[in-house]
Amino acid sequence: MTEPRIAPTADVDPSAQLGAGTTVWHLAQIREKAVLGEGCILGRGAYVGPGVRIGDRVKLQNYALVYEPAVLEDGVFVGPAAVLTNDVYPRSTDVDGELKRDGDWPAEGVIVRRGASVGARAVIVAGRTVGRHALVAAGAVVTKDVPDFALVAGTPARRIGWVGRAGVTLHEQSPGRWRCPDTGELYDERDGHLSGPL
Repeated sequence: MTEPRIAPTADVDPSAQLGAGTTVWHLAQIREKAVLGEGCILGRGAYVGPGVRIGDRVKLQNYALVYEPAVLEDGVFVGPAAVLTNDVYPRSTDVDGELKRDGDWPAEGVIVRRGASVGARAVIVAGRTVGRHALVAAGAVVTKDVPDFALVAGTPARRIGWVGRAGVTLHEQSPGRWRCPDTGELYDERDGHLSGPL
């Protein structure tokens, strides 16, 4: 792998760590002590907050915003203008009218598990977890944890189906048994959770 490639107009704090082969495009900002793995791509205007941890082969599309202390595991995709928030009860000032600063509220990071995707303009509310290989539809607002392999959509987001590792909607072969039309992989559903491939 090659050294990280950083566009001249990007703003990368010297304390941030970037893995080999990672590319940071124009106007992207990576804050202090953020850690990005190998082979990542940060699109134009993407934002990574202080101390955020990002795995290998993660894509943050243009203007995706990832606020601290988020954790994105390997192979995660975050679509254009998606927002991973960190404050459940946001206010500009405290009850005395004083401007809030870092540390004046408990920052709750979003966790996005391995291989999951977050669609364009989706919002993930602070403290939520998006499960492995799950797919959050464009424009969805995630207010609850998303199970592994779940396809969620809407405001608030609700599960409308299942997806496999390929990201394609699964087809039910028999009660509780699902199949990926692209890969042929089989998955097992029990008690509202999907496991596999079998």
